[in-house]
Amino acid sequence: MQELLLEVGTEEIPAGFLSKALEELRFLMNSALTENNIKISGQILTLGTPRRLILIASDLADFQDDVEEEVMGPPAAIAFDSNGSPTKAAVGFAEKQGVPVGSLDAVETPKGSYLYLKRTIKGKSTGDVLASVLPNILAKISWPKSMRWGEIKTPFVRPVHWVVAVLNAKVIPFSFCGITSGNVTIGHRFMAPDKIHISSAKEYLKALENAKIIPDMAKREEIIWDIIKHEAEKAGGSAKKDHNLLHTVTNLVEYPSVICGNFDESYLNLPEDVIITPMKEHQKYFPVYDSNECLMPRFIAVNNTIARNTEVVKRGHERVLRARLSDAAFFFEEDMKKPLISRLNELKNVIYHAELGTSYAKVMRFKELALWLGNLICPDKLSEIEKASELAKCDLTTGMVGEFPSLQGTMGMEYARREGWADEICIAIRDHYLPTHAGGELPATVTGAIISLADRIDTITGYFAVNQEPSGSADPFALRRHALAILRILDDRGWDVSLLDLIKESVNIISRDITPKEDNLISRVYDFFRDRGKFMLLREGFDQESVDAVFSVPVYKIKQLRPKIEGLACFRSEATPFQNAVFSYKRINNMLKKQETAFEVESGLFADPCERKLWEICLKTSALVRELIDNGHYLQACNALSDMTPAINDFFDKIEILVKNNDAVRNNRIGMLQALLSVFNLIADFSKFTL
Repeated sequence: MQELLLEVGTEEIPAGFLSKALEELRFLMNSALTENNIKISGQILTLGTPRRLILIASDLADFQDDVEEEVMGPPAAIAFDSNGSPTKAAVGFAEKQGVPVGSLDAVETPKGSYLYLKRTIKGKSTGDVLASVLPNILAKISWPKSMRWGEIKTPFVRPVHWVVAVLNAKVIPFSFCGITSGNVTIGHRFMAPDKIHISSAKEYLKALENAKIIPDMAKREEIIWDIIKHEAEKAGGSAKKDHNLLHTVTNLVEYPSVICGNFDESYLNLPEDVIITPMKEHQKYFPVYDSNECLMPRFIAVNNTIARNTEVVKRGHERVLRARLSDAAFFFEEDMKKPLISRLNELKNVIYHAELGTSYAKVMRFKELALWLGNLICPDKLSEIEKASELAKCDLTTGMVGEFPSLQGTMGMEYARREGWADEICIAIRDHYLPTHAGGELPATVTGAIISLADRIDTITGYFAVNQEPSGSADPFALRRHALAILRILDDRGWDVSLLDLIKESVNIISRDITPKEDNLISRVYDFFRDRGKFMLLREGFDQESVDAVFSVPVYKIKQLRPKIEGLACFRSEATPFQNAVFSYKRINNMLKKQETAFEVESGLFADPCERKLWEICLKTSALVRELIDNGHYLQACNALSDMTPAINDFFDKIEILVKNNDAVRNNRIGMLQALLSVFNLIADFSKFTL
C-alpha cells in the first residue's frame, strides 16, 4: 500500500474560493482513482491555506487492477478461406490487437460466427498512472475566477510557485502551469520562508507545523475562535460567533494571531450596523460586546503573523478603522439632512434594468401589487403598506448604501425611525428584503411580508417578460431564490392567496410598462414556481411520488401544499382505500388520454340508472371534497374520493362509454369522466403513484 502527498503552492487564493476548491479536489481525485481502477482502502484528505492546496490519499494499491478485455473481430466467414487459412481480415485483426492469429477464437452470436479475442491487460503502477492523472485533476478544478500569467496557457486561480507530488517518498514526475513537481515545499512566507524537503505525508505535516503553517482549516478555525474569545474576555467583553466572518478569516491566514484594538467612543452614537458593517466587511474585524450585549469601543483583528511589536500593529489597525468609521459617520450625517421620502423621486434617475425601466417605476409597480394583496389579507393596513412601499427603496440613493450596499433596507429602517415613522413601516423597509438566502429569516411583520412578496413577484415576472429567465445553472438575477422566498412566505403565513391570481395581477401591472416578448408569460411564470415548489418540498424530505402527484394538478394556494402531502401520506397507509383511488383514477385517465375537448354533462342524456347514480355521487363528492379542503381535512377528502370507487366500477362494467352511433351520448359520458377526474385533481394526480 502506498501514500500520496500532493501540494500546490500558489500566490494568495481568495478566501471565498478555498473551501469549494478543496471539496472539488477530493471529488476529482476519488473519481480519477475509480476510473483508473486504482483501489484505495484509506481516505482522501484535503487541507488548505491561502497559499497551498493539499491532498493526502492513504493506502493506495501499488498497481491498477488487471482488466479483462473482450474484442470482437470480423465474421468468421470472411476471416478464413475455403481451406481454413486466415485471410487478410483475420491477419489484420490479429496484428491490430498485437497477437498471433492462432490465439484468436470464434464465438457464436445472433448474427453468426465472429472472431473473438479475450485477454488480460496488466495494470500499470500507481505512480505511472498518477503522473498523467494529477495534472489533469488540477486543471479540472473550477474556480469562480481564474487567470493566466506569462506564457502559461493553463488557467488557474493564482500563479503556481511550487508543486509537491510524493508517493511513498518517491517523486511523481509531471509539470503543471510551468512548474515541475518535486519534494520541496515552503513554510510561512514571513515567519519560516525556507525550503523544506519532504519524503512522506507524516513528515510533511510535522514540517508544516514547525514552519508556522496550520493546514487543517477546521483546526485553524477552532484556534482562531478560541483566541478571539480569550482576547474579548481580556478586554472585559465577549465576541459573537459570526460563522461567515470566522470562515473568511480562517481562509485568509496560515498561522493566526489576534490583536484587540480600540476606537473612539463617540462613534457609538451611530447606529450599530453603521459601525459593525465597515468593521466586518472592509476590515474583517470582530466587534466586542459588554455583558448587556451593547457594542463596546473595541474590536479584534486576526493577523497572519505573530507581531514583533503588538503596539505598532494595533495602532495600524486602529488608524484604518478610524478612517472607515469617519467616512461612515460623514455619510450618515449627510443622509440625515434629507427626508427619506424626498428621495423617492431620485429613483427616477436610477436604472433598475434597461428593458424594465427605473427603480421608481419598479416601486410604483410593486406598491400597486402590495395594495392589491393588502386588500385580500389585511385591509386595515393599506396605509402602512402604501407608505412602506414608497419608502422601501429610498435608501438606495443614500451615501451609506452607496458605500455599503449590504445595508440597503437596514439604513432605510434606521432613517425612517429617526424621522418618526410608525414602527410597522420602519421594520417593513428592512424586512421586505427577507429572506436573504435559502432557509434565511422571514419578514417579521405583515406589511414587510406583503411588500417582499410584491417586490419579488414583480422581479420574476419582469425578467420573464424580457426573456431573462434562468437557464440551466445560470441564474444571474437570483430568480430561483426569489421564487423560493415567495413560496416560503406564503407557506409560513398561511394566507388564503392564489399564486396564480398573484402572477396574473403582476403580469397585468407590468404589461402597462412593457410589452412581454412572448404571449404565454403567465403559464411560464407559473411553471417556474411549480418547479421551485417541488424542489422546496423534496429538499424537506417529502417523497418524490407524492410531490409529483400534488404538482401535476393545478396548485394555486401554497398554504394547501404541505397539508395535502401530509394527508396523502396518511391516506397511503390505508392500503385498500388508497388502492381504490389510484385504480379508479388510472382507469378514468386512460380512457381520457386522447380526449382534448371538454364536454358538459346533460342529465337528460342518461340511458342507464348507474349513470345518474354516478353523476349524483360525483356532484356530492365534489362539494364535499372542496369543503373538506377548505377546512384542512385532507385525509377525509382522500377517503371521500375512494368512496366513489364502487359507482365508478359499476359505470365501467355496465356502460359502453365510446358508443359509435350516438355522439351526444358518447360526449356526455366522456364529460362525466372529465368531471370525475377534476374531482380527484382537487387533491392530486393519482396516476403518479405506483401500487
